[in-house]
Amino acid sequence: EVQLVESGGGLVQPGGSLRLSCAASGFTFSVHGMQWLRQAPGKILEWVATINDAGGTTYYSESVKGRFTISRDNAKNTLYLQLNSLKTEDTAVYYCARYGYTSEKGQGTQVTVSS
Repeated sequence: EVQLVESGGGLVQPGGSLRLSCAASGFTFSVHGMQWLRQAPGKILEWVATINDAGGTTYYSESVKGRFTISRDNAKNTLYLQLNSLKTEDTAVYYCARYGYTSEKGQGTQVTVSS
């Protein structure tokens, strides 16, 4: 059974930083591309970033490019998202998922950016 457990969210002031983690199990993590998604209140699910299986290629939405960094540790079956220069519009529940398997996302972790 695929399990994805996100953590690391919280309340942060604008301009602050957070590091999200996603612990994966139930599949061979190292052969799958992974992605981060987010959903703000009252809005649809939005793609944030993708990383390939080896971790050498990354893609970002225009809204987070230059501020967020996706990475992975295949030895630990863990996906990360470093969030810097946070803005109030980054407030959302953040999810991780295998690339191409968005419906299998975890329970999410809440990120709230507010002064």
